[in-house]
Amino acid sequence: MFESFSIVFTIAALFNYINYKWLKLPTTIGLMILSLILIIPITLSATIFPEFYRFFCDIIINADFKTLLLDGILSFLLFAGALHVNLGALAKEKKSIFLFATLGVLISTFIVGGLVFFAAPLFGIALPFLHALLFGALISPTDPIAVMAILKEAKISKSLGIKIEGESLFNDGIGVVVFSGILLIATATEVHSSSEIGAEIGSLFLEEAVGGLFFGLVIGFLGLKCIQSLKENPQLAVMMTLAVVMGGTAGAFMLEVSAPLAMVVAGLFIGNKVQVSADKNPVQKAINSFWEILDDVFNGILFVLIGLAIHLLHFNTSYILLGILAIFIVLLARFISVFLPYALLKHEEQKPIKTVAVLTWGGLRGGISIALALSLNKDLSGDLILHITYIIVLFSIIVQGLSIGKVVKKLFSKEI
Repeated sequence: MFESFSIVFTIAALFNYINYKWLKLPTTIGLMILSLILIIPITLSATIFPEFYRFFCDIIINADFKTLLLDGILSFLLFAGALHVNLGALAKEKKSIFLFATLGVLISTFIVGGLVFFAAPLFGIALPFLHALLFGALISPTDPIAVMAILKEAKISKSLGIKIEGESLFNDGIGVVVFSGILLIATATEVHSSSEIGAEIGSLFLEEAVGGLFFGLVIGFLGLKCIQSLKENPQLAVMMTLAVVMGGTAGAFMLEVSAPLAMVVAGLFIGNKVQVSADKNPVQKAINSFWEILDDVFNGILFVLIGLAIHLLHFNTSYILLGILAIFIVLLARFISVFLPYALLKHEEQKPIKTVAVLTWGGLRGGISIALALSLNKDLSGDLILHITYIIVLFSIIVQGLSIGKVVKKLFSKEI
């Protein structure tokens, strides 16, 4: 696995250089596009240089995208992102963020699942309803990694930015819990009664979500106390933040609580108490610089892997057509799942529909959706779900990611 990781890292660094010097695109989008371009000669080499093609396939397979993301770099990326989020600004939007991350995910899950279930037979595809709901659950959460990477390049208001950023940080953990609950139903309906399944799902939510939030506070507090006592040793302070992420993630797995939610809470707690974004004293500068670099490194690896792994899939016409239709279904579900919770709140905006439109178009999907799709086997329609998930993720990152800045400019040109 180390060899595969090293090669992917080297490709990511090279593509980052090419994008910085010539393409000038948002980093994640540039890496994705360059990775897709690289797929062309690799695919053509299958007949001319089969050994090289097999070697490259082995690299992607050995990298183990699902495990690498969900059990590894996701915690680092979420912690890095949360470090720089202003907790005061986040608190002002707490109601909308809470509704988007909970009610919004549930609404989107059932709209996407229901519509895809009815759409699949149009293309000669048999997709059980629970399997369609699994797809709805994994595609509904916006990816914090993709969203926060694109937001760095888009000029949006602080209020709107914190809504998108805050929602994306929390809803992936909620989405994983919803996904796990539906997966439990899909695999255990013949064994357990509905009341037992309901109790297990409730227990799962308490353990994963609530437990993750509480555990994040605990490790964040302990890490903060250590960092605050190291004003004369910024290198050791950085090491302590690494210990919070690595030890915290391992602890979350052992306690069976949500590691993503724990990392978000720990990052928010430490980042705001240490005031990392101020970047004035040696500890602040060291932590800020280290985590910005690590964020760029892991983002590069993640998006290169997303682009390169597509050559392992075998698309057919039915999958492609359903995937294209699913793009519109997901966008519709995103609009409804944002509009309904947003309508429950009071807002200062004269035309809140503009905010809803930006939240809809800015709700990007990314690696988390692909990783969850990879966890499904053929008995759960995993092959179909992975293919349509890939189509949506590529559209989301490339098309929505490239145009979100223009959408914001057009809708809020007078305010900017």
